[in-house]
Amino acid sequence: MDALFLSRLQFAITPFIHFLFVPLTIGLAFMLAIMETIYARSGDIMYQKMAKFWGKLFLINFIAGIVTGIVLEFQFGMNWARYSEYVGDIFGSLLAIEATGFFFLESTMIGVWIFGWKKLSAKAHAVVMWLVAIATAGSAFWILTANAWMQHPTGFEIRNGRAELVDFGAVLMNPTAVWSIIHTVSASMTIAAFFVMGISAWHLIKKTDMRFFTTSFKIALVIGTMGLAGVLGAGDMQGAEVARVQPAKLAAMESHWETTEKAPMHLITWPDAENEQNAFEFVTVPGALSFLAFKDFNQPVTGLKDIPVDERPPVAITFVSFRLMVGIGMAMIALIGFGWLRWKNLTGPKWYLWLLVWFIPLPYLAANLGWILTEVGRQPWLVYGVMKTADGVSPGLQTSQVAFSLTVLTLLLTVITVLVVYLIVKHCRKGPAAIEE
Repeated sequence: MDALFLSRLQFAITPFIHFLFVPLTIGLAFMLAIMETIYARSGDIMYQKMAKFWGKLFLINFIAGIVTGIVLEFQFGMNWARYSEYVGDIFGSLLAIEATGFFFLESTMIGVWIFGWKKLSAKAHAVVMWLVAIATAGSAFWILTANAWMQHPTGFEIRNGRAELVDFGAVLMNPTAVWSIIHTVSASMTIAAFFVMGISAWHLIKKTDMRFFTTSFKIALVIGTMGLAGVLGAGDMQGAEVARVQPAKLAAMESHWETTEKAPMHLITWPDAENEQNAFEFVTVPGALSFLAFKDFNQPVTGLKDIPVDERPPVAITFVSFRLMVGIGMAMIALIGFGWLRWKNLTGPKWYLWLLVWFIPLPYLAANLGWILTEVGRQPWLVYGVMKTADGVSPGLQTSQVAFSLTVLTLLLTVITVLVVYLIVKHCRKGPAAIEE
C-alpha cells in the first residue's frame, strides 16, 4: 500500500460516511416544509408537532453532515494538492459559490427556524423552512455540478499547464450535471420517505399516536412516490449520458466485453475480468442494452475489449454496485406500491410494517452504491479523459502520514455515526412526547 492507494481509500470512506447524513437532510427539509405549509393553512396543531418531531431528526443529521463534510474539504489540500492546483479554477469556484451562498443561507435560515417558533407567524415560519429546503437543494446543485465536471469536463481550456474556465454556462448546463442533480435530490426524497415510513410503521405496530404516525406515513408515501419517479426518470437519462461520454463505465456496469450491434443484456451473469469474459450468462435479452443506452435496438455498444486495459474501471466493483442498486430500487417500488394499496388502512398487515422498519437502511445503501458506481466507474480518471487519479495526489505525501489520518478520521467518523444513530433511535422511540421534553 502506498500514499496513492491510502488517499483513495480515505476519500472513499469519508464521503461514504458523509453521505449517510446528506440525503436525509435534503429529503426531510422538503417534507418539513410541506408539513408546516399544511399547518399554516389548516391550523391543525398536529402538523406543527409533526414538523417539530421530524425537525429534530433533521437537525441531528444537518449537524452531522457539517462535521463530516468539513473533513472532505481538507483532503483536497492535504491529499490531492496536484488535482486542486490543476483544476482549482473550475472546481474551486463551484465549491466557493456553494459555501458562501447557499450554505450560509441554509445555516442562517435554520437558525431562524429553530428560534422562530414563538416569534414568527405560522406562514412566515413555513416560508423559512421552504428557504431552508431550497438552500439545501442549492448546495447539492453546486457540489454535484463540480462532481459532474469531473465525470464529463466541459467549458475549459488547458492553459499554462492547468485547466482554466472559459465557459461557465457550459459547466452549469452540462447534461451529466443536470441528470445527476435530479437523480440525487429524488433519491434523497426517497430516503427521507422510507425513513419516515419505517419509523411511523414501528409506532403503528406499537399502536402509539396513531393519527400522528398514520398522517406522517401518508405524507412520506406521497413524497416517496415522487422521489422514485424522479430516480427512475433521471436514472434512465443518466444511463444514456454515460453511454455517450463514458463508454467504459457502461461496459463495466453491464460486464459487456464485445462491441456488438443489438447488444444483449444478461440478467444473470458474473464478470471474469482476468479472461475478459463472463463466467456465466443466463436469461439474455437480445438488444436490450442497445435500447436502454441509445433507445435503438441496433445501436452498437462499445465492449471492454476495445478499451485499453489501463483505462478500464474495476469491473467487478462497478458491476456489483450497479446490480445491487437496481435490486434495492425494485424492492422500494414494490413497497411503495403496496403502501398505496393499504392507503385506507395502514395499521396492517404487520409483516409489511415490520418490513418497512427493517428496510430503513437499504435506501441509504442504494444511494451509496450509486456513488461507488459513479466514482469507481470513472477510474482510472480523476477528471475523465483529462487527468488520471495517480497524477492528482499531493507531491511528497508519505504513506505513514496518510495511514495516520486514515485511521484517525475513520475512528472519529465512526464514533460520530454511532452517536447520531443513538440520538435518532432515542428520539424516535419517545415519539411526539419528545417534543414537550
